[in-house]
Amino acid sequence: MKRFSKKAGLVLILLAASGVLGATEIVNHNITEAEIKVAQDGWGTALIQISDDYRAGGVEKARSTATQVLDSAYGYANGPVLFKPTLASGEQTFRLTKAGALAYFIGHDPAYPADTGFALKNWKSYRYDNAAVYINGNMGLTMGTVHLVDRDNKEVDVDKTWGFRKGDDGKVRIVLHHSSLPYTH
Repeated sequence: MKRFSKKAGLVLILLAASGVLGATEIVNHNITEAEIKVAQDGWGTALIQISDDYRAGGVEKARSTATQVLDSAYGYANGPVLFKPTLASGEQTFRLTKAGALAYFIGHDPAYPADTGFALKNWKSYRYDNAAVYINGNMGLTMGTVHLVDRDNKEVDVDKTWGFRKGDDGKVRIVLHHSSLPYTH
């Protein structure tokens, strides 16, 4: 009996290796560091595009672009997004809705009177330095500094933690966005 089992096992291994016995479909939703970096670059590019659209076409053009960015880059369609903007405080510190995030990026929303439109600040470039990237299955977390430069060449550094989730559709979306200004003494 043992001899048959070894022989049968060897036959199965040989058949599997040859491709005769193979899974018809393999699904892997694991996120990669490269995909996370693409998502981070996409966020920076989108921020600059919103700023450019504001300069070229005003608040409505910027709002349209920002809405598209929130729909494609953030996971609001799949559940809550944990969004803590850089310059938010009080009862509106944490934004769990797309409307709250849009108000932060664009301003001009009476429900969020303190928001002046972070994405409208005349940004021209960005870069990020990840202190670390943590990946577990379809989730990835980053923590580091985003460096933003405006058209007057003034640089603003923002401490940022992002959470990314790769969905069943294969797209990577932001599900955690936490920003703060670096601590100063």
